Amino acid sequence: QLQLVESGGGLAQPGGALRLSCSASGFNLDTFAIGWFRQAPGKEREGISYISNTDDTTYYTDSVKGRFTISRDNAKNAVYLQMNNLKPEDTGVYYCAADSHVYSWAALSEYEYGYWGQGTQVTVSS
Repeated sequence: QLQLVESGGGLAQPGGALRLSCSASGFNLDTFAIGWFRQAPGKEREGISYISNTDDTTYYTDSVKGRFTISRDNAKNAVYLQMNNLKPEDTGVYYCAADSHVYSWAALSEYEYGYWGQGTQVTVSS
């Protein structure tokens, strides 16, 4: 059974940093494209970052460009989202998602992904 597990969420101050991890059991993450999504209170879930399973191409939504970095560690079968210079508007539940085939033009669309983790809460507040 394919399972994704997010970790690393928590409380951070504005300007602070957190690193989220997405780990897997039952399959090798390096064969899957991975997306990070978040859902803020009262808002729809949005795609924020993506890493390809073919050439490690990455995409970011405009609001996190220059602050967030997605990366893989195939030895640990994990994908990370390094979040720097956090802002209160980054607060939400963060999800990782995986699929073996994701169209690059739709990489930040939740409809491209068939496997999802349970989410981890990120709260940015002073």
